[in-house]
Amino acid sequence: MEEEKVTQMPRIGDMAPDFKANTTYGPIQFSEYNKGSWVILFSHPADFTPVCTTEMSGFAVRHNEFKELNTKLMGLSIDSIHSHVAWVNNVKKNTGVLFDFPIVEDISMNVSKLYGMLQPNESETAAVRAVFFIDPEGKIRLMMYYPLNVGRNMDEIIRVLKALQTSDKHGVALPLDWKPGDKVIVPPPKTVEAMEEREKSSYEMVDFYLAKKDL
Repeated sequence: MEEEKVTQMPRIGDMAPDFKANTTYGPIQFSEYNKGSWVILFSHPADFTPVCTTEMSGFAVRHNEFKELNTKLMGLSIDSIHSHVAWVNNVKKNTGVLFDFPIVEDISMNVSKLYGMLQPNESETAAVRAVFFIDPEGKIRLMMYYPLNVGRNMDEIIRVLKALQTSDKHGVALPLDWKPGDKVIVPPPKTVEAMEEREKSSYEMVDFYLAKKDL
């Protein structure tokens, strides 16, 4: 008997697996869509389901915030393009909210398998609520996984996106519960000379290895 090929789940720091798929905004090559901007790729278990409707609406309502952060959105579920379009139409008619970002058709489950969105102990036929933060270089920077019955937190998704971008821009780390405007952590010194210089600095010093500053 031929053994089934096991696809390794992507990890933080891996290049995001590329794929071409049909979406509610036409065929898209992911690497082209990703080029020059951040992408948040997120899966939902199924169209026309209550929790998924609240989540997709949450992304749509705050889409402008993501655009201001040079970030594109892309949804996915194991449904047909006809189901996706019907759901988009249904939600718009009932709530006035348009899902104005591409939703990937993944009946074959190929993309779901590439990204580890299918987790058999939760479901073999529905993608869990996965969120992938992918930077403009195509690298996976952060992942979130939620079970089928718990919705995501949009404030947290935007917070960590801002944290990643802040860390990249300023070469700093972010402490517990960090949000824009809070102090950031300066990387610890790597030499005795740097340690002594730090003690003369204006940083908020908890100890020589933990120093904070305003941006």
